[in-house]
Order: sequence, then structure tokens, then C-alpha cells
Amino acid sequence: MIGKGIKYLIWFAHEHVPFRMPELDAIASMFGIAVKFIEQPKNEPYAIVELASEEDAKKLASRSVLIRSIVELWAHAGDIDDVCDQVKKFPVKFWDAYGGEDQSFKFKVEIFGKRKVPREVKVEKMEKFDFLPLNGPIKMENPDHTYHLIEYYGIVPNYIPEKPHAVFFGRWVCDGQRFLKSHLSLRTRKFIANTSMDPTLSVIMANMARVQKNHIILDPFVGSGSLLVPAAFFGAYVVGTDLNYLLLHGKAKPSRCNEKRRADDESVLANLQQYGCQEHFVDVVVADASLPLWRSEMQLDAIITDPPYGIREATERIGTHKTYEIPGHLAAQHIPSKVAYCLKDVLCDLLNFGAHHLCLKGRIVFWMPIYNEDFSEESLPQHPCLKLVAYSEQSLSKHSSRLLITMEKMREPDETSCAVMSSTAERFRDRYFAGVKGKAEDTKS
Repeated sequence: MIGKGIKYLIWFAHEHVPFRMPELDAIASMFGIAVKFIEQPKNEPYAIVELASEEDAKKLASRSVLIRSIVELWAHAGDIDDVCDQVKKFPVKFWDAYGGEDQSFKFKVEIFGKRKVPREVKVEKMEKFDFLPLNGPIKMENPDHTYHLIEYYGIVPNYIPEKPHAVFFGRWVCDGQRFLKSHLSLRTRKFIANTSMDPTLSVIMANMARVQKNHIILDPFVGSGSLLVPAAFFGAYVVGTDLNYLLLHGKAKPSRCNEKRRADDESVLANLQQYGCQEHFVDVVVADASLPLWRSEMQLDAIITDPPYGIREATERIGTHKTYEIPGHLAAQHIPSKVAYCLKDVLCDLLNFGAHHLCLKGRIVFWMPIYNEDFSEESLPQHPCLKLVAYSEQSLSKHSSRLLITMEKMREPDETSCAVMSSTAERFRDRYFAGVKGKAEDTKS
């Protein structure tokens, strides 16, 4: 059926380029949608695909934060006149669904890669399609049909060619979820911390985890709960743990400039209440991720997390280098001491936990920092019960990046199942600060 599908143009936002295809693939697999690529995308902000139905296109856009819009593609070429020639060859019956007197419409012209295109130029391009048999009224607000003309001039900012690389024409079908970028903005969020995740990336993580309504989602390094917000927004029940007692209780130092103290009602729950998702809040618990408190039979649909790297937040776990005996009458008020928790152990514990508590086909989505010179695919974490689905790189500096890694549980663990992690993770913190120090010395010299 997909071989005889409908051709669509997926137009992406021009950001987070390495995350486009993984997010699209995850959403497609979540909805069981077959996507056939007519043109395999590279760095261009679009993809041409075949889908079985318009409903499939709307499902993809209903979750994607990186899709700007999806257009049913009627013609594309390297020149607007060639596009017009293609459209002129359409059979008369084709226009029966669009050209009736009761079918309102409007035109939209978008020119990508050129700045400040005069309105007169756009109108001139629209008028090239005056041959279309559209007999209905023009309606700028909520028309029955919107026809998109898109000219693509490339992504090189200092080079604009005389002619476009490609011209597309078709019928607008739907927009993606770009509004979430501002709707979930950290600027207006009630409760944030130093490492609260960018809202666009947090939505991408929820999509990579294939979060759906009534799923149970855990973030074992929850912090201010920024990763739980989109999961709850999509209808999942969310749980979190963190070792930082002060932050979970809204008593840590404020993260906003010129703010002397936090408001009394700052909390993860307050964030979910802000977005109307409070009914999906289960709880957040002060707990050590290296010492899971959960029953062995507890099952999760997904784990989404951003473990501490030891850069902006300390990597610690409960422990001590000495042996103490706590008197019984002091045990309830005792605050355990902490020891260093190296990144390699953090990630191994995380994967082992996921292998035991994820349901089959459940996903774990997490960030891993890398020093660029040290990275190879062999240094990615591995577990015999987890399959690597995707990893995407976000550059942090000239020498360091972080990877968004998605793994899927394929089988239940046995006594020998254990995570394997390259030693490069142990060296990341030292390598990172060595790079920062070297950069500072270069600046001085």
C-alpha cells in the first residue's frame, strides 16, 4: 500500500538537525506508520516522503516539535515555471475537490534562505498560478484550503544563489507542535534549576521514548522535573527521584538572576499544575539512583533522564569511606554522607536498572557527555538486553558534545546480564576541564 502512497513534503524547523530523523522514526514507530523516503534528507530542512494517508501525516505532526508543517506535494522542480508546467498537466477532475464555489482558499509563499523578500515579489510569484481553476472565495483566516509555494535557496548564510535549489507547490495539511517551544518555555516556568532541560529537547526526549497516554515514566535524576513536563503533557503518569533534598523541596538556591530566594510553592508539582497536567503527577522522591528503592516487579514504560556529568552538578551517591554505627534514637534524623559517583558507574547502573524495570519494547532515553577526540561508536554503553535505537549529537563546545541515546528493551535479564561501558566515560570530566583550561591559556596568550 505504501508503494502507492501519497507524496508529502515535511518541512522542518532549522534547528537540532541531527535529531530530525530519529524523532520522526520514533513517532512513526509509535503510531505504526510506514514512511517511504523519496529523497533521503541530508542537511536540507525538508524531506519528501510517501505516506499511506493524510491521517498518517497528521499523526506525525501531532507529536513532532521539529516539524514546522506538512504539505501534500503536488509539484516540485528547480524553477517556478517548471512547477507551473507540472500543475497545468493535472486532469480536470483533480480540481473537483478544491475548485468549487463553496471552497475557500488562500496562498502562502515562503522563501527559505533569503531575507526580507518584498511583498510585491511574493505577489508576483502567486500570480503565476492564476491559471488554477479555483472558483471559491479568498479567505485569509481559516480557509478550506491553503496552497503553499516554497522556494529553497540553501542553508549557507553568506551565499545566496540567483536561482533556488528547489521549488515546491502543494496543499497544506497540518502544522507540527512548534508552539510547545514557547508554551513550555523555561522563562515562564514556575520551578527551574541550573540544569533544567531546554523545552524543545525535552519534547524530543519524550518522543524518542514513545511516551503515550497512561504510560508510567520515570526520571531517576529528576531535578526540577523538566523532562517530566512533556511526558505528563502527552498524558503519561510521571515519577521522579533525586538525591538533592533541598531542590526537590524547593529550598535550593534560586536559579534565576536577581532572585534572592525561591517562592514557597515552587515544586515539580507546581510545574505540572501550570500546564494543567497535575493529574498525571505520581510523586517525586528523595532517593539515590545507585540504590533503587523500587520493588523488583515494578514495570515502567520508559525512562527519560539527564544524568549528572560532574560539570554543572556534582555526581554523588550515598556512601562513606568509614564505618559508622548510628545510634537508634538518631537514625530517623540522620542524613547519610555522600561519596563520588563516577560517570561510568552512573550509566552502568542506569542501564542495569532499565533492563530490570522496563517492560518489553520499553525505551530508555538519556544523555551521555563525550570528549570529541575520544569518541567512537565502540565507546557507546551496551547491555545484552537493550538494543541501541539511535544516538544524536549536540555540540557543547569546541572539544565536547553530548549524545542523546535511545535504547529499547528486547528481552528480560538473567543473572549474567550486565551493562558494559567504555573507560572513556571515566575520563570525561578530567578531559573536559583540561580542554577548558587549555582554552583559557590560549586566550591569555
